[in-house]
Amino acid sequence: MTPPSPRVSVRPHPRPTPSPDTTVPVGGPRLVDGRGELSRAVSRALRSGGPPQYAAQSVLKADPWGEDLQLALYLLYELHYRGFDGVDDEREWDPDLLRLRQSLETRFLHALRSELRGVPRSVEEAFGPLLVEPVDLSGSLSHYLETEGRRWQLREYAALRSLYHLKEADPHAWVIPRLTSRAKAAMVAIEYDEFGAGRPERIHARLFADLMADLGLDPAYGRYLDQAPAPVLATVNLMSLFGLHRALRGALVGHFACVEVTSSPGSRRLAKAMRRCDAGPAAEHFYAEHVEADAVHEQVVRHEVIGGLLADEPALEADIAFGCAATVLLEDRLALHIREAWDQGRSALRSPLPEA
Repeated sequence: MTPPSPRVSVRPHPRPTPSPDTTVPVGGPRLVDGRGELSRAVSRALRSGGPPQYAAQSVLKADPWGEDLQLALYLLYELHYRGFDGVDDEREWDPDLLRLRQSLETRFLHALRSELRGVPRSVEEAFGPLLVEPVDLSGSLSHYLETEGRRWQLREYAALRSLYHLKEADPHAWVIPRLTSRAKAAMVAIEYDEFGAGRPERIHARLFADLMADLGLDPAYGRYLDQAPAPVLATVNLMSLFGLHRALRGALVGHFACVEVTSSPGSRRLAKAMRRCDAGPAAEHFYAEHVEADAVHEQVVRHEVIGGLLADEPALEADIAFGCAATVLLEDRLALHIREAWDQGRSALRSPLPEA
């Protein structure tokens, strides 16, 4: 998201020096138990080394937004990232697991397309509303956190978001070999920035781990998977779904652009929320880092990544618009889940966090 320049590294805020005890653990996360027939079948198969045992009708009957299907998908997708502690790396391409994954993906994708029937099919219509910040921010989760959020809510929000932010930019990297020319050059420039511009301590996933340490959370990759409800699993599964399928490369670009276009205003509000609650310098820095950098990225992704992709493959415009709309849909569902829980005075996680 920067003007048409191959160099997009923007670092307006000096990074706080991390304390020695915030070292981020390396390796695969712990494999969690299932939440229904399908996710239990995946979890047991990964533990035993055998094929998943489930009734074929279970996929057709599964709620595409529900805990069971979304966790099953997440576990299968995670094999393409860091895998799980004690699970053989060879399971990534196990044909029985891939067959189940395809069935679950079909169910999820059908639900998305059904929900988004009639949405704009042009890039201009899809992104136009996102370029203007609404006057009424009453439904905005970041606005709520900025003005009313308490420290325990910031901790829950960070735990929920850790499923993505500790792998930030990874799913989008899959699109790079599927792009050419302008779109590829611009995408690589943005990803270079996301991955720290050659500085490991500036990798955005590392910055988020430092944020978690400031909030008294465990920064281990995948630590809060067991506590993550379906709405947050779906937001991460969407990126993996788009990223792992070349046929959905346009949708992945639409997702990436949507995230970058909407990031800067939300990050500004979240940086203020962290400051107001005295969350710590690293917690504030993570969002302050995204305010200016993502404002620059937004320009690059719209004009160079999307513009370049449409110049090469104009037939992908509807897919780009779909990726944007799907992102907004799932982010809205997650925000609604969180606000409903907090408004009722309960945790938005499946089980509350222990005190810091």
